Amino acid sequence: MAGWPLLAAGPRTPDAPARDPSRIVSMDFGLTETLIEMGRPPLAVPNPASWTQWVVEPALPAGTVNLGTDREPNLELLAALRPDLIVTTPYLDGIEPLLRRFAPTRRFSIYAPPKGDAYARSIIATRALAAAIGAVSAGEDLVGRAQATMEAARARLTAAGLNERPLLVVNFLDDRHVRVYGAGSLFGDVMERTGLVNGWTRPVNYWGFATVGIEALAEIPAGRLIYMEPVSPDTLERLAASPLWNTLSFVRAGRIDRLPPVLMFGMLPSAMRFARQLQSRLAEAPSHG
Repeated sequence: MAGWPLLAAGPRTPDAPARDPSRIVSMDFGLTETLIEMGRPPLAVPNPASWTQWVVEPALPAGTVNLGTDREPNLELLAALRPDLIVTTPYLDGIEPLLRRFAPTRRFSIYAPPKGDAYARSIIATRALAAAIGAVSAGEDLVGRAQATMEAARARLTAAGLNERPLLVVNFLDDRHVRVYGAGSLFGDVMERTGLVNGWTRPVNYWGFATVGIEALAEIPAGRLIYMEPVSPDTLERLAASPLWNTLSFVRAGRIDRLPPVLMFGMLPSAMRFARQLQSRLAEAPSHG
């Protein structure tokens, strides 16, 4: 890659990962949260400072090394870490040959063409990752905990009659545009597994979302809107003053809920967090009708 300095000493380049690798570098937050939940946290990740903004839980262990940015990691640091294994995703295909100079590298695909079920792909990737690090039992435990979380949320939401009206889940990009999650997204898949009706049935990209103007939401007969943090105070202030926003049916009825951050490109840990957040917030909402 242009701009990266040459290394004085060449890194290790074994053909296969060490048995039960312990020195793991993760290039993706979804893989990172999965490793943490399996009791095998990576020693380094890109941009760990943003973890509390986008992921929150599980907590990133203190002392996790900052690799820099995902597309331009610190190569000298990567060489010094001497990892047994690097895990990555198709998003970083452009630098995968470079990563392979430093350690055996495994690629796990959840959010990539063709469009599919992010939750089901997360199960497959969790099991593959668990096998790669010698933690098959921990992987199966995580899959089982995720399934139990979905079932518990579904039972509570159904009992409370919260599975009847369509629900929209969005991130505000600004006061005029949202990212709305449909089928195939992690959020959409969790909604399906917890018995909720996803109000967004229009086309989405292979990540499972569509980027639309707020006016498009007026055409959807949604009973409630959930918006995810982070969101800037300026955006909320401008929305409050927007005539268009204030004409939307769920706005007029006060059926809007704000949820803490959940990683939209996460895996089973994020799916569990989203299910728990939905269950908690919807069950305590003052108006469901």
